[in-house]
Amino acid sequence: MRSILIGLICTIETVTTWAGWLAAATTVPLALFMVYEVVARYAFNAPTFWAYELAYMLMGAGLMLGIAYTMQMRAHVRVDFAYASMPPRGRAFIDILGYLIVLPMVLWLCMGLWEYLLRAYVGGERSGESAWNPVVWPFRVTFVAGFVLFAAQTVAEILKSGAILVIGHALIAESAEEHA
Repeated sequence: MRSILIGLICTIETVTTWAGWLAAATTVPLALFMVYEVVARYAFNAPTFWAYELAYMLMGAGLMLGIAYTMQMRAHVRVDFAYASMPPRGRAFIDILGYLIVLPMVLWLCMGLWEYLLRAYVGGERSGESAWNPVVWPFRVTFVAGFVLFAAQTVAEILKSGAILVIGHALIAESAEEHA
């Protein structure tokens, strides 16, 4: 059972890490597109019709794909004035409570975002923001993917915290640092 849990956690965290790196990689083209737009607009009085849409799509994709990675790195905002002074099992208990509150909401959002994506795909929805007017379903795929990864990472965090709560130490060495 232990090896199955470790395998599940490692699989989720590997996918989450790759998504996090992909999210980070969106910042490079985002910056390049914005520099291009500013130079084209102000130096040559020739604004583009596509830069705004690419910018919001890349920024949104980066944000959605980075949510789970942020959780994995324990970088979400938390109020920890009492949490920091608790023993590892106390922190694990608080973490599990928080994750159990978050998980149903994330799953509900996954379902809603899936419907949002399907409507865009079936209806051939376009952005309507510029003359470029791209279809929006590829952008919305990142919403669904980001929240599915967020839900999976939440499950991984519950399992990691549950191990600390039950057996008193982390299943995986990296997670030992999180509660030390």
